[in-house]
Amino acid sequence: QVQLVEPGGGLVQAGGSLRLSCVASGRSFVNYAMGWFRQAPGKEREFVAATTWSGDSTTADSVKGRFTISRDNAKNTVYLQMSSLKPEDTANYSCVVDPRPRLRVGDTPRYWGQGTQVTVSS
Repeated sequence: QVQLVEPGGGLVQAGGSLRLSCVASGRSFVNYAMGWFRQAPGKEREFVAATTWSGDSTTADSVKGRFTISRDNAKNTVYLQMSSLKPEDTANYSCVVDPRPRLRVGDTPRYWGQGTQVTVSS
């Protein structure tokens, strides 16, 4: 059974930085895509970023230049480094894993973490 555990959310001031991490377990994730989605109150869930096994990444335009996704395959872990945070980045962030090698905007990943709250104060 695939499990995704996401420590690392919290409260941060606007302009600050935060790093999210997600550890996957339960099977081999070779050639699986890993990524992050988020959902703010009253808004639809949106794609944030994803990375392939080899580290090729895709990032949403809304966070490009501020957020960086990376992964450590030896640890089955994906990270989201968030910088220059804005109040509009406040959301519940969910880690995702999918058997497809690459996730694109519009894809629905197979496995989801429980989510971690990120709150950015102005």
